Amino acid sequence: MIGIIDYGMGNLYSVAKALERLGAKAEFVESPGQIKAAEKLILPGVGAFADAMKELRKRRLMDPIRNVVKDGKPFLGVCLGLQLLFDESEEGGKCEGLGILPGRVVRFSSFGPKGEKRLKIPHMGWNQVSVKNGCSALLDGVGENQYFYFVHSYYVVPEDGSIIMGETEYGVSFTSVVSSGKVHGCQFHPEKSHRFGQIVLKNFLEQS
Repeated sequence: MIGIIDYGMGNLYSVAKALERLGAKAEFVESPGQIKAAEKLILPGVGAFADAMKELRKRRLMDPIRNVVKDGKPFLGVCLGLQLLFDESEEGGKCEGLGILPGRVVRFSSFGPKGEKRLKIPHMGWNQVSVKNGCSALLDGVGENQYFYFVHSYYVVPEDGSIIMGETEYGVSFTSVVSSGKVHGCQFHPEKSHRFGQIVLKNFLEQS
């Protein structure tokens, strides 16, 4: 069973529809027992980091998520779901994350080195992903510099550069895809990224 974690802040239905188009049936999971029973898990997310962590704590889902990762089950974080995998975020002040991957989440700067306005935040729309460190299983068959759909104001800065599998340019070069063992994350929304987003989801579904 593919579980999409429901903690009140995810784009669950669009993710489920994208999986359905690939012939896969997913279930929304919202309890520790349901999370433990899933064979593969997707953590979606839309909104603020601190609010999301508050919901995960309130629903007692933090340890179940960490445990399924320790058990070696395939796990995919999408957008905010990717960011929650890391140690902490500066969004809304310093906020602790799940701590599954070492690193932090920082905000895009709107200004250049001379104080000039240079970026519109959030970073929204189509942008390219450049493949790094070989090719993650998540990006198999995607190819170099393909376009995906992004909506975010913050991005992850992993401590371990070897887990960075994709980068994207928006004022800075930021991490847009990570893979560490069977834990994967993408800053873009694969469910909104048409053909190449479907390939990413298909690659995740094929993992065992």
